Amino acid sequence: MEIGYYPGCALHGSSNDYETSVRSCLGKLGVGLRELDDWICCGATAAHSLNHKLAVALPARNLALAKRDGMTELLAPCPMCSMELLRANRALAACSRLRKEISEIVELEVDGSTRVLNLIQVVQKINLDAIVRQVVRPLNGFRPACYYGCLLTRPPQDVQFDDCEQPSSMETLLAALGADPVDWNYKTECCGAGMTLADEETVLNLSHKILSDAAAHNASCIVVACPMCHVNLDMKQADIERRFGVRHDLVVYYLSDLIGLALGIDEKILGIDRHFVVKK
Repeated sequence: MEIGYYPGCALHGSSNDYETSVRSCLGKLGVGLRELDDWICCGATAAHSLNHKLAVALPARNLALAKRDGMTELLAPCPMCSMELLRANRALAACSRLRKEISEIVELEVDGSTRVLNLIQVVQKINLDAIVRQVVRPLNGFRPACYYGCLLTRPPQDVQFDDCEQPSSMETLLAALGADPVDWNYKTECCGAGMTLADEETVLNLSHKILSDAAAHNASCIVVACPMCHVNLDMKQADIERRFGVRHDLVVYYLSDLIGLALGIDEKILGIDRHFVVKK
């Protein structure tokens, strides 16, 4: 299977460990990623607050590149990116005048026909039984708190993926790989997202609540499918512990990390050794 791939700014920058993990995991499952040629930033997180047409045109250009190159499906591992692409897709599909205007702006034909997928959806395209048959190291002993964050399932009218309040797709997948996901309260709460630089105190407060609830429900780790969530819960965890005088010491894995471990991929190949909080 080959699928189009939009890395976005984070996976080629501050969260390149996520790209390493995604490529290693999907490669083991026989999924090749064809990166968009000459992609640009999707506009997250500020474009929509500055200029509506810009907020549509930026992701639309990436969708137009996918259409131009014959990609009917496009993986965007970052939920911010996938949400922007999906919102643009929906707007373009609904309005012929907007399609014409945006096509002129980006100098490529756009029609809202490309299907945008997150990492979970790409994994779901592979038969679960087929994945389980490849498991060489079951996730026995892992008690993950599956954290979806704000945008992986929202806004539901655009994303249309899983239940927006009580999602379960990550739990289903990880349980099949031998893990014992915990039932907890903060799986779709906000971690502060891009406020890391603008308002760190807000991020520390919100992320502390998430880490505390996971620990209170006896989670051994947290699993995310978002680079910004990983930054706030992993990189900021030491700051959170100093700020609140606690010791969380919770490893934060990308979903592709745990799938990769179950498939027998080495931690260094997945990039897990580059995380800030590591398993002792």
